[in-house]
Amino acid sequence: MAHHILGQSRTQTTLFPEVLEDFITEDNPVRVIDIFVEGLDLQTLGFEGVIAKGKGRPGYHPAILLKLYIYGYLNRIQSSRRLEKESHRNVEVMWLLGRLKPDFKTIADFRKNNGKGIKGVCRRFVEMCRQMNMFADSVFAIDGSKFKAVNNKSKNYTPSKVKFHIDRVEKSIEKYLSQMDTKDKDEKAADTKVSASKLAWLEARLVELKTLEKEVNEHPDKQVSQTDPDARLMHTHHMERRVCYNVQSAVDTKHHLIVEHDVTMTVDRGQLTSMAAQVQKALGKKNITIIADKGYFSRNDIKATQDLGMTANVPQSDTSGAAKKGVFNKSLFKYDKNKDMYICPAGEELPHRRNVTEDGVEQKVYVNHVACSGCTIRAKCTTSVKEPRKMKRWVHEEMIDAMQIRLGDNPDLPVLRKQTLEHPFGTIKMWMGATHFLMKRKKNVSIEMSLHVLAYNLKRMMTIMGTAGLMEAMIA
Repeated sequence: MAHHILGQSRTQTTLFPEVLEDFITEDNPVRVIDIFVEGLDLQTLGFEGVIAKGKGRPGYHPAILLKLYIYGYLNRIQSSRRLEKESHRNVEVMWLLGRLKPDFKTIADFRKNNGKGIKGVCRRFVEMCRQMNMFADSVFAIDGSKFKAVNNKSKNYTPSKVKFHIDRVEKSIEKYLSQMDTKDKDEKAADTKVSASKLAWLEARLVELKTLEKEVNEHPDKQVSQTDPDARLMHTHHMERRVCYNVQSAVDTKHHLIVEHDVTMTVDRGQLTSMAAQVQKALGKKNITIIADKGYFSRNDIKATQDLGMTANVPQSDTSGAAKKGVFNKSLFKYDKNKDMYICPAGEELPHRRNVTEDGVEQKVYVNHVACSGCTIRAKCTTSVKEPRKMKRWVHEEMIDAMQIRLGDNPDLPVLRKQTLEHPFGTIKMWMGATHFLMKRKKNVSIEMSLHVLAYNLKRMMTIMGTAGLMEAMIA
């Protein structure tokens, strides 16, 4: 007689109790988590509660909760309430925690109160990867990606947005006052009461907006986020405006491991030196190569990175606006290094005249008043009637010239940068899903990001070395 595979009866008892160890295979990733955490000096890393208190109710050892969080972020379970549920029903979590079942408040407080320790664990894993010789090539791509904050866009205010809301409320108040003035005497009292109530609400709202306007205008960034005060309204990849954090990362181009990361509230420009210096510190070596996109181009940053002993490759963006003005672009003026002068499109020489400092950058000015005044193509060179066309050159421009030559000789560098950075950012955002950071304020968001990075690097190493191979390397 034909039949299907039958399951075990739910009321059937067993002679010998089942052992959790039997449910966890030898190559299960939870074993990697267990070995990694057990090998850490949590007290040195800065975790609270490593040494048990001599009185009161005993607490959980931080290793237990750290294992739970690493497992959660590896398996797209970041919520403390969901992690609590997993400890009751998930066999892998039961094995990992020794059947302990911490409540969601204990789990959430551990993450909130152990930021220093969690960041230290993230750095410790990178150090472990370095000891395994994973960063031998010393080529790293740096970029930023916008991660949505808890703060909704409707709760973020800029000067223009506050003004728009104030104008709208003021118009509504005028409208209601006008309606109340023209009401018929025999109109029902209930209607008048409703209008008065609405008017009172609008007037109270106007007071709130006026207070908010003052707060926005006094803020250094000219914007206020009410839910998460540290989050900022930024342009995302698709030019949408969202309330986000800009997460910076430095990624190894060979294995796509995240060596360093940082949560910022600003744009990419100005972040290059800071991120590159952190990579140097993490690897304990100065001679590294950095690749970044044109959003990071800053002359002072390029010089600073090279002064620190590294090689930077950042394409220069053309921000002169000459094309829009209908005049010759700077690229048409050829620089003569031996004579230290520029040759204009008309073939005239523009010698060095003086130095000026603009926005903290010292520049050399090249100009030829005589040649420019009688030039037949002057209209194509400058829109000014009185002033001649001037060329400005940074005093350390040879660094930029050398960098542009390197980029020209290695056209695959932009492709390498893109391929390197899309992998970790894409993976982490996929794990997060169509959601945002769970915590508020930059300090707490940084803790969340460290857990995401740790989970990503751990998963990446298991893919590269295999679960068994990584466990052997950790034990050795």
